[in-house]
Amino acid sequence: MVLTSPLIAQVSDALLKLQKPAAGQVARAGHLADIGPVPSPQILSGELTVSKVIAPACTLKLVPKHSSPAAAPPPPANSTIPKGSHWVDLTEAGSVVVIDQPEGQNCAAVGGIMAQRMKARGVAACVVGGRVRDMAELKESKLPIFALGRSTVGTNAESTVYARNIPVTITGVTVAPGDIVFCDPLEGVVVIPQDLLDETLSLMPRLVDADDKVKEAVEKGMTVAEAFKKFRG
Repeated sequence: MVLTSPLIAQVSDALLKLQKPAAGQVARAGHLADIGPVPSPQILSGELTVSKVIAPACTLKLVPKHSSPAAAPPPPANSTIPKGSHWVDLTEAGSVVVIDQPEGQNCAAVGGIMAQRMKARGVAACVVGGRVRDMAELKESKLPIFALGRSTVGTNAESTVYARNIPVTITGVTVAPGDIVFCDPLEGVVVIPQDLLDETLSLMPRLVDADDKVKEAVEKGMTVAEAFKKFRG
């Protein structure tokens, strides 16, 4: 799949048109709110040291360490982590690992060792709906990592692995294995559902063209209201 230039906002614009939220629900347009790069990207000579990543998701769900069995029923057999194995050793080359950490936890879901192992396995990026730690080691791994925040506390303090490659929810957005994850170090993270990928890619050029015409018209003195009506209406 090829997406040119900084089009992550147009991805969300397309999803706004294509997705139909249930009554009373807020349209998320695939955006994982408040997820950003860690460590923060450095800008040298006008260039970002962290690149954009566009790749399919593989997922991991964590649950509270002391949750009751009723709170987390047994996962599908093909999504469990085999006894004696570690989830990071099962991550998939070329994927974006998306980790669902329980809301409100203060521990880190990913640290330096996990980042180094994912990088060694060819993982394209990691998105954590929670916290990470070991900033210097994360930077050294050169694995693009996006998260909600930081911690100094290891995962085992609060979390345990529930299952891999099942649908997870990050900041209100459902992410299924194989969905396309667009990570941009300046703009954030947007997820395109698999079943909307073709429609999204078909719609985006028209949205980009309309935006370019609006910008040109506004620069020449047209009001935004007029430009929107003429080119977006």
